[in-house]
Amino acid sequence: MALLPDITAFYGGGDEAGRLTSGRTIGTIELVRTRELLRAHLPPAPASVLDVGGGPGAHARWLTDSGYRVHVVDPVEKHVRQARDHGLAAAVGDARDLGHADGSFDAVLMLGPLYHLPDGSGRARAWQEAHRVVKPGGLVAAAALNRYAKLLDLDSPGALDIATTGLRTRRDGPTTYYHDLAGLGAEARQAGLRDLAVYGLHGPAYEALRAEERRTGRKGLGEQALEAALAAARFTDGHPDLAVSSLHLLVVARRPHSAV
Repeated sequence: MALLPDITAFYGGGDEAGRLTSGRTIGTIELVRTRELLRAHLPPAPASVLDVGGGPGAHARWLTDSGYRVHVVDPVEKHVRQARDHGLAAAVGDARDLGHADGSFDAVLMLGPLYHLPDGSGRARAWQEAHRVVKPGGLVAAAALNRYAKLLDLDSPGALDIATTGLRTRRDGPTTYYHDLAGLGAEARQAGLRDLAVYGLHGPAYEALRAEERRTGRKGLGEQALEAALAAARFTDGHPDLAVSSLHLLVVARRPHSAV
């Protein structure tokens, strides 16, 4: 199954390696929140983790440093080379057709593939593959974009189209898929996963931070803005209805110990 050419071109020419670690407030929040939530749900090290769509290994590196046994799979050759340069086990691969045996890993991460599978059958295959390669009782954690959060961005002329169709088509990159919360949960359940929880990674402050970036011309907005946004995002963890305010979502689920 070939990827859309614009996906490989977009990431091959970009700087995904620095997206979360460049000091940009939005990237720092995503990194901190993802780590917090994964720590809360992953089995203890030295559990085995398959990082599907793991890019250059931003998440795989800290997991490896924490004692986990991590293998990165990514469709972009540049990302795989970068991950290997950091000493990570990494291979070119596709979320829809993983080259691993059934029940090979204690946990599977999909922190990017769902964005870039606009066709529902492709997303279904990615979910099914994650379910297949994780051990019974194992964790599957997947990131998604929320189609309604862009309505909070007054400078986004395409917000209504995204909210209506779930798709963002642009000239400078690949078509991106945005979920609604109900559809995200339904996809995971249809793959056979259970015990679902959905979290807002950035929380309700994302578009306010973007607006402040535009106003000030700065990407790093300071410690006060960072801590306020993190506090708001953490507050939503105890209020599931507020997940809809976050552009970036994280769903965690488990493969049942027995067939359901």
